[in-house]
Parts: sequence; C-alpha cells; structure tokens
Amino acid sequence: MLNSMTAFASATGTHQAHGWTWDLRSVNGKGLDLRLRVPDWIEGLEAALRARLGKALTRGNVNLSLRVHAEDQSGQLTVNDALLDDILTAMAHVEARAMQTGVTLAPSTPADLLAMRGVLDAGGGDQDTAPLRDALLKDFETLLTGFLEMRASEGAALRSILSGQLDQIAKLVEQAAAAAQVREGQMAETLRAQLARVTDNADPVDEPRVAQELALIAVKSDITEELDRLRAHVGAARDLLSQGVPIGRKLDFLSQEFNREANTLCAKSQHTGLTAIGLDLKAVIDQMREQVQNVE
Repeated sequence: MLNSMTAFASATGTHQAHGWTWDLRSVNGKGLDLRLRVPDWIEGLEAALRARLGKALTRGNVNLSLRVHAEDQSGQLTVNDALLDDILTAMAHVEARAMQTGVTLAPSTPADLLAMRGVLDAGGGDQDTAPLRDALLKDFETLLTGFLEMRASEGAALRSILSGQLDQIAKLVEQAAAAAQVREGQMAETLRAQLARVTDNADPVDEPRVAQELALIAVKSDITEELDRLRAHVGAARDLLSQGVPIGRKLDFLSQEFNREANTLCAKSQHTGLTAIGLDLKAVIDQMREQVQNVE
C-alpha cells in the first residue's frame, strides 16, 4: 500500500465535564516532524500522543492541535492564589514607583487580574487528569484511523498516477531505441559522405586513424547503456510500488537517476527525432518527481 504524506482529520468529543476538538493534518516533509499543541495540564498526554504518531508515521510535517474546554464550568473555576499574590506584590511595587515619579496609573479591576494567564484555572486545579487523558487517548485512535485512511486513499491515487507515468517512460524508452537505430543508419551515411569529401580533396590519409576516430564518434553517441538503465529503473520503480512499506525516499532517489539518464540521452542524441523523445522523457520524469514528493 502506498501512502501520501498529505492528509487531514478533525473530531470532537466529551468526557464528563470536559469537551474537546481535535485537528490533525500533515504535508510533505523530508523526515518526520511532529508539532503538537495540547494542554500541558493533562499529565502524560503529549508524550503518549507523540509516541503513537511516531509509531504510525514515518515521514511528513505533522501538526496536531487539541483544545479542551469545560462543558459545565459551574464549580470548576479556581484561582491560583500563589500566582495572584505574586501579581499583587508586583502591582504594588509598580504603583509605588509610579507615585515616586509622579505618574498616575489607571486603577486595576478584578476582571483585569482574572484575565491574566494562569490566575483563573478552568482545569480543576489539582484534580486527577488521568481519566480525561485516557478518554482523550481512546478518542485519538478514532481520529488517527481516519487520518491514516485519508493518507492511504491519497496514496492509492498517487500510485495510479505514478504507474501511468512509468508506462509513459517505458513507451518513450522504446521509441528512443527505435529512433537510435534510424539515427545510426543516417549517421553512417553522413560520416561516409564526409570522409569521401576529405579523402578526395586531401593528401593520402591514415586510414587506421580515420577508422579509430569514426569508432570513437560512434561510442560517444551510443545510448545503449542509457536505455538499458532507464528500463532497469522502470522495473525497479514498479517493484517499489508493489511493496507495502514506505518507499518515498527510494522513489525520490530513483527519480533523480531517471533524470540523469534522460539528460545524458539528450546530450548524446545528435538527432532531432531522438532529441524530441528525450525532451518528452524529461517532461514526464519531472512530473513524476513532483508526485514522488508526496509519497511517504
């Protein structure tokens, strides 16, 4: 099964006095980058979520957001007395300094103090968060299942696209092989005509040296190895697509090898028809490389 690195899932849930909203999404990434925004007052939650995601995924930039709120806040709000005392002490110091310098400050209200982060706690203070954590982790499994299903669905579409592109590459390789045979005959005739003009209008030539130079030209323009390697790459890519493990990195490397061989083929072509086929090859390979960036 081929998985995409692009997916999204969201969900909501409740447990006793709390409700929550999940948001899980991922995009392309060279490795696995997990970014979690979860309440830090629920002990052990982030570590458990990070471990579960690390087990289920191998690549992608993954963002998980969890917002937890109290369903019924009556009797749930508590004031952090220690923090409030520190704030009041700091405020008294600020007011004293302001009076010394002749600066008049606007009076603070209880609402101002309660709005300060950490003063008013809706999490229940020192309550046991283990039941809520367990409920969240159980609900997260459902969220993760939907997320993985979307990655698999996107992966199936990617597999179809990549298979079609490999078929195009294989077809173009055979067209290049046929064009190379046509080019070989044309090159032989051209070389013979050029050699005849040289020998007719020059002093006696060193025929062995001429033959050596002609052989060197033929070797430099031979694309047999490039075609063989392209065929081998097509076979290797198809084998990878049939595997049930993450193959994104291997496919990315293989697509670079495809591109290298296509570039060499174009450089050696010396034939308009073969050059056109080489350019078509490069176009399909570039399209394939773009799709490969989405593969886990």
